[in-house]
Amino acid sequence: MTGGIYAALGVRRIINGYGTNTRLSGGLMAPEVMAAMAEASRACVEMHHLQAAASRAIAEATGAEAGIVTSGAAAALLLGAAACMARLDPGAMNRLPDTAGMPDEFIVIRSQRNMYDRALRAAGGRIVEVGIPDRYSGPGVRDASAGEVADAITDRTAGIYYLAGDAAEPPLPDIVRVARARGVPVLVDAAAQLPPASNLRRFIAEGADLVCFSGGKAIGGPQASGILAGRRDLVSSALAQMLDLDLPEAQFVAPAEFAPLNQMRFLPHHGIGRSGKAGKEEIVGLIVALRRFVAEDPAQRTARWTNCLVPLRDAVPGAVLVPDGAKPGLPLLELRFPDRAAAERADAALRARDPAVHLDASRIRRGVLAVNPTALDDADLPLLAAALKECCA
Repeated sequence: MTGGIYAALGVRRIINGYGTNTRLSGGLMAPEVMAAMAEASRACVEMHHLQAAASRAIAEATGAEAGIVTSGAAAALLLGAAACMARLDPGAMNRLPDTAGMPDEFIVIRSQRNMYDRALRAAGGRIVEVGIPDRYSGPGVRDASAGEVADAITDRTAGIYYLAGDAAEPPLPDIVRVARARGVPVLVDAAAQLPPASNLRRFIAEGADLVCFSGGKAIGGPQASGILAGRRDLVSSALAQMLDLDLPEAQFVAPAEFAPLNQMRFLPHHGIGRSGKAGKEEIVGLIVALRRFVAEDPAQRTARWTNCLVPLRDAVPGAVLVPDGAKPGLPLLELRFPDRAAAERADAALRARDPAVHLDASRIRRGVLAVNPTALDDADLPLLAAALKECCA
């Protein structure tokens, strides 16, 4: 592929064998998603009605009571945190990130701390860490317990933040049990927990009050899109803190999907989550991509990705197809080198090409590079095969 808009802008195109990484501009959208976004761009609607349509699609896919489209998973986290703190109190919404007089603490298991939980603090929240992750640091096998989480809950607790993943401990149902006993919501960060598609429903089924997903990764939606799904009252609060509400109060009528907004004493001003808004194009694109993702048979999705990797495997002696242990159904092509230095040389040589080739280097310390198929264009496969043969064989 040559020319095009990137060439006209003087921006070098890359071959993305890393996956749907934000730094590398995410993944590729299907033609029907792009067509829907283009069509959406040519008409105007009221945004809360469009978000109501998104809520219906998200509820169908996740089993949640409601959902909204945000500008990304981090925005969904910020909005979820704001909802946990302000609930349906418009005065509290207007004060955020000033949290005086409202619960503002989020309990976070120490082994689940990560660079994205800054979104909680950006909304005005304060993080309270619990647990000692001996299983990671090496002196022992324990992590936080549900009892420690329960012991940390006070009248200042706004919610419990839970980073979903295969290694997450304690199990989410244990956290939900102690949270429900104290009336505290659980906010789950599942941004990168797709595939499998079954995870769209898993966390809601396990009792999470709010769940955040990325829209621009495995779902195949716009890169600047995310999902916040969960309890209708909390999702409604999040929506109120994202919408443009610069209109006479009498003109705003909450759709049935966000009926709890009718309980508010008055209409708040633009909220802390205004920067997390999604445009009509992103909302429509996400709806179409989500329905497409849910409808695709998981075995066919895996087969499609595997077929993409087979010619690459054949180009590099010793390359091995392996399953991604963290994401069932996702195959990877591992390129194994004698040591870290050899892997780093190959990685540098690939990135120095034109177009540059980016691979998953998360295991480079063990001398392994991997090709993730989720953001590859079929038209680039011959170029990628030649690059791997030259730099990695």
